[in-house]
This record gives sequence, structure tokens and C-alpha cells, in this order.
Amino acid sequence: MYEQELAATAQAMVAPGKGILAADESYSTANKRFEKLGIPTTEEMRRAYREMLFTAPGIGDFFSGVILFDETIRQSTKDGTPFTKVLLDAGIIPGIKLDAGAKPLAKAPGETVTEGLDGLRDRIAEYYQMGARFVKWRAVIAIGDGIPSNRCIKTNAHALARYAVLCQEGGLTPIVEPEVLMDGDHTLERSYAVHDEVLKAVFDELYIQGVETDQMILKPSMVIPGKKNPQQASVEDVAQWTVKCLRSRVPAAVPGCAFLSGGQSDELATAHLNAMNTLFKDLPWQLTFSYGRALQQAAMQTWNGQDTNVAAAQKELYHRAQLNSAAALGQYQPEMEKVAA
Repeated sequence: MYEQELAATAQAMVAPGKGILAADESYSTANKRFEKLGIPTTEEMRRAYREMLFTAPGIGDFFSGVILFDETIRQSTKDGTPFTKVLLDAGIIPGIKLDAGAKPLAKAPGETVTEGLDGLRDRIAEYYQMGARFVKWRAVIAIGDGIPSNRCIKTNAHALARYAVLCQEGGLTPIVEPEVLMDGDHTLERSYAVHDEVLKAVFDELYIQGVETDQMILKPSMVIPGKKNPQQASVEDVAQWTVKCLRSRVPAAVPGCAFLSGGQSDELATAHLNAMNTLFKDLPWQLTFSYGRALQQAAMQTWNGQDTNVAAAQKELYHRAQLNSAAALGQYQPEMEKVAA
């Protein structure tokens, strides 16, 4: 019923030079970031912040889509224009986060499973009517002593696949996000091994559940050593190992991989993406970005809850989006960071 629409949305989401802004922070995550900057943690301040982001001039040149949170998709600008209309008018596809967060996996210390499948079909129908055309579900895989377990990987892969097939049934293009965390002291090689196992499990489950891979987007993490490992990898090594893993496990039918930043610095997330697009020209899928903090942080700090700072903050967002757009085309240069927003 929705096959052509789903495939067209997936292709549009990874159009050359465009990426996805992840603005789907939960109440608690948004409030924590506000607290660090001394911004009041109220619904109105969250609404004002999102209005600043979504009304930034020119961002439709670099963002194909924006992932919203349940609170956000129901909000409007100060003059009453729904955020979904603001985005659509800018040529940006509205999306929505569907999962209910990662919860402790039973009898598995240090491991989680993402919840939210209950009632999902009804929520999909509601969000479609509200204007969303794509969705996101994030699974979280930690690396540590004896983990991840096979049970953790398979449980999360199964949930991702059940979510994805329900979304395709309901007309929403799914972003499938299996995030392997950077936390810990694991090596680059260990990161690769876990990513390889996770992606194999995910695509096995997607096949079993009947998910059409040409009607979805993959949102993977990059193959990076743990943050506590003293032996960090070069930008080129991260690009090489990440693409090697994708080539091994991601079907060519998938339109694109929109990477998460996963706690990387703004500059490093951009440099890693650029290296992949510079070093590899014959890939079957587009490689682009779906960053949250790595796009928003500078803008949030500049805005700082003040109406008088909106224009300056929007310039920061535009600048960061422009740099990542260049990286998605393999045209980013570190010197571009120094150009004033």
C-alpha cells in the first residue's frame, strides 16, 4: 500500500549533501542539557529552543529530515504555526522517535533492551496523521567485560525488526539505529567485532520479519575504540574499519547510512564522515549524518535561553549543518571550522 511512498521518503532522507537533525531528546535529556547552561527546564523553554532550531534560515539546504520527540511534534511556534508545517515549508521531512528508551535487560547486568512495542501500531497511525513520514528506534549495545551477550544482541535486533515492519505497514519509513556505545576501554578491533555481530543479527531479523530494506535507513555508530582506551584510532582508520564493516553486513538495497555521532566532538564526527566519503567512491549506499549534540551544542550554548541570541544561535546551527553537508559529499576541510558562522 505504501511501498512507493516509503521508498521515496528513504531516498529523500539521504539525498546527496543532506542529513538528518536528531532533535528527539526526551524531557530528561533536554532538561539535563539546559541545567548545565543554567537555562530554565520548562516546557516553554524547550518549545522556544526548538523554534529557534526549526526556523533557522536556510537549514533546508542541508537537512532532509528532523527527528522529533512526542512533545515536540505537538508544539508550535509562538505565532501558532505547528512545527511540522514549519519543517515542511522549509522542505524538511518531519520524523518522530518511537521507542520508549533502553531499560535493564532481565538477568543481564550492564545490558539493556529498548522498550515501546506495546500499542505501537496505534501510535504509528496517530503520528502519520500528524504529518510524520519517518520514524526512529534506538537499540543500545554496551561493550565491557563479557558483554554484549548474544541474548542482548538478538533481543534488541528482534525488537528493531518488529518495530520496522510495523512502521512500513503503517506508512512510516523506519530508521533502524543499533548503537554500539563508545564507553569503555575496548580496542578498535573489539569495536569492529561487536559492530559486525550486531549488524549481522539486525539484518537477519529484518529479513525474518519481512522488512523491505529499500524502504528503510540504517543509523549506525562508527567503529571507534572506547573513550578510555589510550590508543585512539586515526580518522582514516575509523573510516576504513567502519566502511569495511558496512560492506560486510549492509545490503546494497539500503538507500543510506545516516551515522549517529555517539559522543564524538563536533569536529571529529564531521571529519570521520568526510573521510569515509573521500576514501570510498563506489559504495552502494549514501553515507550521511543524523547527529544530535554534534549539530546542536554550539547553537544551544549561544542561544542560552535568550531571545536576543536567537539569530546568532541560528547562524551556529547553519554553520555546523553546512560543514556536515560538505562532509557527506567528501568536500569538508578542517580549515572550514575557522570560518566564522
